[in-house]
Amino acid sequence: MNIRLAAALAVLSSSAFAAAPNELNVYASRPLDSWHIQVSDFETNKTLEGDKVEISRQVKVPESVVTVAKSTKGKKDDALTLDFNKAWYASLRVDGGKPVDLRPYLAKGVLALDVNVQELSNGGITFKLRCGEDCERSVPYLVPARAMAGKGWQHLVFSMSCFYREGDDFSAVTQPFALDGSGTGKVSVANVKYQASGKPNVSCPDYKTVSVTPDKLNESWSVDWWTKRHEDKLAEAKQVGKSAQVVFIGDSITHNWEKDGLPVWNRVYKPLNALDLGFGGDRTENVLWRLLHGEVDGLAPKVAVLMFGTNNTGHRQEDPKTTAIGIKRNIDELQKRLPDTRILLLAIFPRGEKPDDKLRQINEKVNAIIAGFADNQKVFFLDIGKSFLQADGTLSRDIMPDLLHPNEKGYEIWAKAMAPTLNKLLPNAAQYAWDNVSIGGSGFVSGLVTSKTEPGLVYARTDVGGAYRWDAKKNAGFR
Repeated sequence: MNIRLAAALAVLSSSAFAAAPNELNVYASRPLDSWHIQVSDFETNKTLEGDKVEISRQVKVPESVVTVAKSTKGKKDDALTLDFNKAWYASLRVDGGKPVDLRPYLAKGVLALDVNVQELSNGGITFKLRCGEDCERSVPYLVPARAMAGKGWQHLVFSMSCFYREGDDFSAVTQPFALDGSGTGKVSVANVKYQASGKPNVSCPDYKTVSVTPDKLNESWSVDWWTKRHEDKLAEAKQVGKSAQVVFIGDSITHNWEKDGLPVWNRVYKPLNALDLGFGGDRTENVLWRLLHGEVDGLAPKVAVLMFGTNNTGHRQEDPKTTAIGIKRNIDELQKRLPDTRILLLAIFPRGEKPDDKLRQINEKVNAIIAGFADNQKVFFLDIGKSFLQADGTLSRDIMPDLLHPNEKGYEIWAKAMAPTLNKLLPNAAQYAWDNVSIGGSGFVSGLVTSKTEPGLVYARTDVGGAYRWDAKKNAGFR
């Protein structure tokens, strides 16, 4: 813990809170007075009123089953078990009571609890609490929790610094504990309490440096494919080598050029031997891990298009300055590995329906910082966010159905809005036109790509899937 944070926490736990109890039992065979146990999945919330509550057969995730039941550690009903199967999201929460003041526990305090991981080979868990309106702090625990599976009850002690960030208000906490799960798993908890002092036995990332600390993406839904995709991309990069004119580096929005954006990609970027290095869910530290482990080695693209950071916002509601530092660290690493490549740094795309969406506002603050990273010699900044928005600043589901990821129409907008800037950064042989040119009958030419090796040779792509070879020497009338 740094000196500044320690001093702030010491002030919060001063004599003003001397009367606070040394322990606050959040769940000891029963929740705090006036509180209850709530279970949630992706769509529904229910309260535990008897011995067990289940949520299943939901519309969006019909195979998901989430159950919370009273169980036994030392005596009957002194524990709770969260059992989840094929769940996008599952949660066991202490909720709904009179807000509690956790400030006395911040300076030297801990969150202590007993945990029994019975099954987690295809799932992950996170420990979480709320810290005010629109404020949530969490500690992901997938890797160590999987290591605990089948080993019985274990006592975990988290430092409160794992959950606290400067500026957080812990004076009236409306959710003092939550166990969140995803995928498939079965995990029990008991004796959940805050203590004014204690010795932590669990490590947690420093929120001020996590964005620049290289790491794999360890989420229940990613661990089965993330490393494999990295290995596949190493092989793909080796295959295309120095022929790749453009490389895209990012998160799921970039990854989905291979899905919703594929028709646009094939028309516009495939002729440039472009390489898609987007990984769904990636945060800045995950992109950094990939760069440090060879994903751009052996390449020599003319331009690298970078766009990531929205998952730092969505997963952690991270301080914009911290996310920006993570983006800058990736730029620095990329310049070391590809010194002759121009970097086109895109502003993080807008998310959320309305301009006042909290996560969109965080992204906009990140964008305001990273715009300053451009030197207009090797690093160029481009904000095309307004291209996705309506006149009143709202984001349409017709472009981004989940208000985050573009559909094919959205990718068409992206490519068209970026084309003038990308063309300026590409050598003449790789530049392309975007004007819609009528070809009669049906359809139109949606893009033109000049040959990188044969002067006068042009490829015309059409919106109906055709591709035509035009040789200016043989077609003197072509315009």
